[in-house]
Amino acid sequence: MSQAEVSPAEVSGSKVSKAGVPEAEVPEAEVPEAGALRAAAQPPSTTAAAPASAAVGAGPRRQTAAGFAALFRNELWLTFRRTRTIALLGILAMLPVLIGVVVKLQTDDASHGGGPAFIAQVSQNGLFLVFTALALALPIFLPMTVGVVAGDSIAGEAATGTLRYLLVAPAGRTRLLAAKFTAGLVFCLAATMAVVLAAVATGAALFPLGDVTLLSGDTIGLGEAVVRAVLVAGVVALSLSGLVAIGLFISTLTGSGIAAMATTVGLVITVQILDTFPQLHTIQPYLFTHQWLSFGDLLRQPMHWDNVLQNLGLQALYVAVFGSAAWARFTSRDVTA
Repeated sequence: MSQAEVSPAEVSGSKVSKAGVPEAEVPEAEVPEAGALRAAAQPPSTTAAAPASAAVGAGPRRQTAAGFAALFRNELWLTFRRTRTIALLGILAMLPVLIGVVVKLQTDDASHGGGPAFIAQVSQNGLFLVFTALALALPIFLPMTVGVVAGDSIAGEAATGTLRYLLVAPAGRTRLLAAKFTAGLVFCLAATMAVVLAAVATGAALFPLGDVTLLSGDTIGLGEAVVRAVLVAGVVALSLSGLVAIGLFISTLTGSGIAAMATTVGLVITVQILDTFPQLHTIQPYLFTHQWLSFGDLLRQPMHWDNVLQNLGLQALYVAVFGSAAWARFTSRDVTA
């Protein structure tokens, strides 16, 4: 049979190539259509359905605790491997060293009645440097550090263009947001412990260790004082949880990491300024910075928990409100355009 006698119905894609027609002459637009027609023509029992069923089955397996743990570890690695984060932790660790050196140099003046009242307490026991360093770091240094990390969590990913690729993976926006918030809480603890450990090392090197005189005038042993130091560090870290939620929400509003960080840090400074005006005493108990220094009540005998619990409850309220706002914004935000 000659080539001219071949009917059009007998000409398929494979027969065309075998008949000697160059493959370059086949229009590219027809290839997907042909593939789609072939897929539609195949019965459900064919092997082409196997990848689809495997993909469907892979979804639920990723929605497990192990999947969230893997995402959480990735966020921790992303947070702590940055040079900026290491530099911020280094600055926090240098603060107790600077305070300890200054107190050491001013010990003679303090013994004659000069200098701040806390200098005598630090010079008598190096462990008290932990409480002094936290009291000085919490109003400014710790919130600025946490504000930088929290504000950059989502906006930094969007600025570098990696956020859209994260959302292509089957991680889910809710789980991604939860992983970033949890990583922010871990950073709060790491930042607090950087101050505490540096204060313990500096206090032990420069001053004697022994019984600690509390703010109430009572004296406790070194072991009980260490327990209280750990408890104070935990309260300080949890006191920053509301700021993490606020920074996360601000980070979902913009695609600029610098703008989100500056806004978060500026908000902290503004709120603390508002907390100093007596005319605003009506709203001050609702400011997330109002009870930050309530950990001082744990340095009394017996410990007073009222202000501490109010502080933790207020932080939980801020986490609920701004965490929900961040979730509503992030889950409805178009980040792939």
